[in-house]
Amino acid sequence: MTGSLLFCCPGSPVAVEPEFSALTRLKRRGAEMGLTALLASRLERQPVAYLPKYQYIRANINRAMTELEAIKARHSVRKYTDKPIEADKVAAIRLAIESINAQSGLNIQLVLEEPNAFSSGMWKYGQFSGVRNYFVMAGPKGKEAEEKIGYYGEKLVLLAQTLGLNTCWVGLTYKKILGTFTLRDGDSVHCVIALGYGTSPGIQHPQKPVENFYEAAGTVPQWFKDGMEAALLAPTAINQQKFKFILHEGNKVETKTHFSMAGYTNIDLGIVKYHFEVAAGKENFTWM
Repeated sequence: MTGSLLFCCPGSPVAVEPEFSALTRLKRRGAEMGLTALLASRLERQPVAYLPKYQYIRANINRAMTELEAIKARHSVRKYTDKPIEADKVAAIRLAIESINAQSGLNIQLVLEEPNAFSSGMWKYGQFSGVRNYFVMAGPKGKEAEEKIGYYGEKLVLLAQTLGLNTCWVGLTYKKILGTFTLRDGDSVHCVIALGYGTSPGIQHPQKPVENFYEAAGTVPQWFKDGMEAALLAPTAINQQKFKFILHEGNKVETKTHFSMAGYTNIDLGIVKYHFEVAAGKENFTWM
């Protein structure tokens, strides 16, 4: 079943369609995408039934696919078709980016119809083709910012999956194209995420035993097992999976990274932690 998300932009007065007349429904859908605060701040300033000075773009979203289902369906895709991303999906993605940047302090940007970042020379090493759209994952330097890049970047990856789009995290095999993004003082580009319609949905790589990635004393609760299963489905640099979870008393969860010659372990950890949260349920534990 398909549905819609409202996105506000300047324009003529437009009456809200009946299916979107309840503010609570908008908030509920916003919560699924992590957009509650932004949606509420925009919508509560105007009457629900009639919003002057705004027009709405309908973003067709597959409501049937939850984030957990997106985790299981997502695979890294390196080859893309030339099919453009529809305007309604772009609107939903931009709204998510705006909310994430405001919440995290990152400077994530969406670049559309730009083929040069993956087009020449050594950048073909990663066997990418047809990439014309991508997220520029920019923000402050440092370990904390790197983990945020992974955490919030994967949030966008899963949103894209629910929209029927494919993605791939890219650490090295791309070229920075001047003029396609802007950086604040102190920002750097940590990586990019390819985005678009893949020529195939990708494939699942073989998984190592989940017991290799955690420590726990006593009986392991089901929520923790669910979180670990989702964590193993998270994309990491060269599939290195240099992480470990430790379950402590009081449902406290600690994470650690192992040394890697390839680097990117902090970004990987952010990605993995987001997967864990989605499957385990944030209400069941606290991070240490």
